[in-house]
Amino acid sequence: MTKKADGGARIRSVRSDPARVRLALVTAADEAQAAAIARALIEERLAACVNLIPNIRSIYRWREAVEDDREWLLLIKTTAAQYRKMERRILEMHSYETPEAIELAIAGGAAPYLRWLCEMAAPVKLSRRPPRRG
Repeated sequence: MTKKADGGARIRSVRSDPARVRLALVTAADEAQAAAIARALIEERLAACVNLIPNIRSIYRWREAVEDDREWLLLIKTTAAQYRKMERRILEMHSYETPEAIELAIAGGAAPYLRWLCEMAAPVKLSRRPPRRG
């Protein structure tokens, strides 16, 4: 399937390799915690993009009591290669005893976006040799 983009150019919608791209769902207690987690993941290249959705309502069972809380939802775009490191980082930073961290495989998407996502969530490769001086 192709879709028109700006100027009539066509972008092919492609199916991604499910082993390559991931969407993670994470909830946070408040905006400050959500933003801190998001910023750390982006700065450390563990994710390409994090959307923060405020004021979601979560109803769940915790220690045999039904809880009803307002939270923030993080939609985190990353790669399968970075997912475990990203999850560990979230667990280190999170205030909850049992933080929600759900990994979803992405079935497909726009090729340019998926390429960008994989580039932005890739670890920085360090050169072994210092640059030559002229």
